[in-house]
Amino acid sequence: MPLFEKENQERIKAAIQEAEKKTSGEIRVCAEKHCPEEILDRAAWYFDQLNMQKTAARNGVLIYIAIADHQFAIIGDAGINAIVGNEFWDETRDTMIPYFKRGELTEGLIAGIEKAGLALAEHFPGTTTDRNELPDDIVLGDGTSENNNQ
Repeated sequence: MPLFEKENQERIKAAIQEAEKKTSGEIRVCAEKHCPEEILDRAAWYFDQLNMQKTAARNGVLIYIAIADHQFAIIGDAGINAIVGNEFWDETRDTMIPYFKRGELTEGLIAGIEKAGLALAEHFPGTTTDRNELPDDIVLGDGTSENNNQ
């Protein structure tokens, strides 16, 4: 059984694409059923595995969620972190939590994507020469796109 229904996968992907239209930044979502280690360590590992640190402006954002464990983390690369700081990520987390508490995972992820996208657009506005540096699909815990597993 997929972690997200096909329709919700598409909604999350569309939210990422919409947010990225206004910025040179990149947003990724990674989901697993369980997190086998400390949540920030796991998110940082995926950040590295997904080459989030290799964007031109170091402005990638990863939202990692361990669904069955009811845990998630948001990691921004050095370029965006230097500008927004930890307080912004705490605010983004606090925007997402009410959705998650109601069991609305897709809506919570979309709210986080939108908030991160606004900060990226403000500090890293898009240009006509921007290209999509990273895929927009949801990534499963095994490092593959959920869309490729169906």
